Amino acid sequence: MKRIMLTVAYDGTNYHGWQRQPNGETIESVLNRCLSGLLREETEVIGASRTDSGVHALCNVAVFDTSTNIPPEKLSYALNARLPADIKIRGSREVDASFHPRHCDSRKTYEYRIFNAEFPMPTERLYAHFSYTAYDVERMREAAGYFVGTHDFKSFCSVDTQAESTVRLIEQADVKKTGDLIVFRVAGRGFLYHMVRIMAGWRSEEEIWSRRRWKEFWPPGTGARPDQRLRPAG
Repeated sequence: MKRIMLTVAYDGTNYHGWQRQPNGETIESVLNRCLSGLLREETEVIGASRTDSGVHALCNVAVFDTSTNIPPEKLSYALNARLPADIKIRGSREVDASFHPRHCDSRKTYEYRIFNAEFPMPTERLYAHFSYTAYDVERMREAAGYFVGTHDFKSFCSVDTQAESTVRLIEQADVKKTGDLIVFRVAGRGFLYHMVRIMAGWRSEEEIWSRRRWKEFWPPGTGARPDQRLRPAG
């Protein structure tokens, strides 16, 4: 047996997230089905990031074990021939049998996007939240800066989180506006359940961030602004 690493890109619009679900199609289930058919052996992938419903990815990493004789670097070509147009493999290679994508020292980067204009743009509807609100980007950038560093993010994760520790290191958190597009980008070694969504002030299909005032940057019930809510680590 050998372990193969895949670099996976996908448009998550039509999927119920990464992880296999009993009531909907997911990225993981499609990969498992296509790999099992290609290799003629029951195959299950392990992903680095279990993205939510509707989330897209450029470079998610997954591994699987196989006894196939297909050269590792050729598996991406063979698998892409079976995958749908909205899921593709950008590369495949053999890795050490002990390699695990969720336990290795890697950096994860997430983006939340706002299309900020008077009217919606049809071509952006699947990839950015639309809002005509006049945003104070400098204030948003200031708020994002408080996340950088090692902090206890207990106030920024779902109550369903099962992590042993809520301390996380954030290496980058920034807000930029180019034309009509505002992008919140955050990078770190790992995140808690729904952590980035809450950091971005996401309220499902209602708003991301808010109008000019600190207290409106965060979802209802989350309390004070980030410099007051973050706890010292340790």
